[in-house]
Amino acid sequence: MRWTRLWAIARKEIIQVVRDWRSLAIIAVMPIVMTMLYGYGVTLDIKHIPMYVFDREGSQRSQDLLKGFQASEYFSIVKVVDNYPAIIRGIDAGRCKFALVIPHDFSKRIAEGGPVGVQALIDGSDDNTANIIIGYTDAVVSRYSEQVRIEWLERQGITDVDPPLSVDARTWFNEDLESRNFILPGVIALVMAVIGTFLTALTIAREWERGTMEQLVSTPVTALELVLGKLIPYFAIGMAATALCAGLSTFWFEVPFRGHLTTLFGASALFLFVVLALGFWISVLARSQLIASQVALVATFMPAFLLSGFIFPLDQMPLPIRIISYVVPARYYDTILKGVFLKGVGAGALRFDILALVGFAFLMGGVAVLSFRKRID
Repeated sequence: MRWTRLWAIARKEIIQVVRDWRSLAIIAVMPIVMTMLYGYGVTLDIKHIPMYVFDREGSQRSQDLLKGFQASEYFSIVKVVDNYPAIIRGIDAGRCKFALVIPHDFSKRIAEGGPVGVQALIDGSDDNTANIIIGYTDAVVSRYSEQVRIEWLERQGITDVDPPLSVDARTWFNEDLESRNFILPGVIALVMAVIGTFLTALTIAREWERGTMEQLVSTPVTALELVLGKLIPYFAIGMAATALCAGLSTFWFEVPFRGHLTTLFGASALFLFVVLALGFWISVLARSQLIASQVALVATFMPAFLLSGFIFPLDQMPLPIRIISYVVPARYYDTILKGVFLKGVGAGALRFDILALVGFAFLMGGVAVLSFRKRID
């Protein structure tokens, strides 16, 4: 391999990128847009759930229960109604997700010390949100129920009441439970997958469409020199995009970064080489920029979004889907990103994922070199 020929190919590709304003737009805009979009527009936090209240008793007891919902950041009482049809209309129109109905004999049942029930009507069209609402509601009602139990025992003359069992929860790595801290590290993998594969998927296909492949084949450049020369400019671009996304996540959105930059950029370099080689291979096979770009998006964005653990937990997926996810490089890179950003772990704790990326890099690099033949078929 001669460095002069390698640099000549790389320089030629840099000129192509500079001349193609569409590629420059993708390079400059996509990292910022995707980071801002996911940082501001996508959240898994469910707070201020709009709720209706139908208090059929209107007593001090029922108001004490409602104060528990008012004090919670997870609920927002938007309307107090006096009939069931109003609740149905509110849920049908999407004005509320949850309605609480307090029975007319609420205080009487509490005074008697018997079982007391309140009715919760939940919009179950979104099952995930409905399950979360049920959990939040149980927590508020359980706190109120424990308070009522202690008061009833004290009225019976039982003053030595053991404190109820409680959980002293301590959350590690994402102390505020902000979904933004969980999502934004994974955005880096999405950006790199799309930029790396999409741009390199056009390299060889562009040569075929512009009729310059014959000139390229006639040069003494070897297949390895051609592959590396084509990938070097996009490798530099991808690493710059990584730094941009990481900087926006850390300094703009205040996502904690507890790991080492060497681990972050080392793993990023491995993943970037994998997606670049994948894009080059697609370009060799497609020979059409339109087809190559479409195949590149399908082959990278969808797996990186759905099968990497970016948002959807892999351990909750069916076994066949989990098995398929092991051949998705973004799965390992996403684990590394979250480990570096949130947990602050080093390369030793992430060695399995790093070794997996090394294996993918050798595999895809070999496929990219072997797929290119210096001949006109």
